[in-house]
Amino acid sequence: QVQLVESGGGLVQPGESLRLSCAASGIILRFYAMGWYRQAPGKQRELVAQMSKTGTTNYADSVQGRFTISRDNAKNMVYLQMNSLKPEDTAVYYCRVILPAYWGQGTQVTVSS
Repeated sequence: QVQLVESGGGLVQPGESLRLSCAASGIILRFYAMGWYRQAPGKQRELVAQMSKTGTTNYADSVQGRFTISRDNAKNMVYLQMNSLKPEDTAVYYCRVILPAYWGQGTQVTVSS
């Protein structure tokens, strides 16, 4: 059974940083493209960052230059480093295996002064 478990969310002030982690079981992440998505209240879930099996990355325009997706194959984990956080980054963040689609349960990120 595939499980993805996100952690690292929390309440931070604008300009601060957070690192989200996604731990996987039942699947070897290095064989799959991975993504981080987010969903703010009243909005559709959107892609934030993705990484191919070979390490090619892609980011939403709104986070380009501030967020970095990475993976640690030895630990079977994926990360999202988020710097210079803004109030509009507030959302539930989800880890996803792109294909086949597996989702984590999400972790809340709140950016507020």
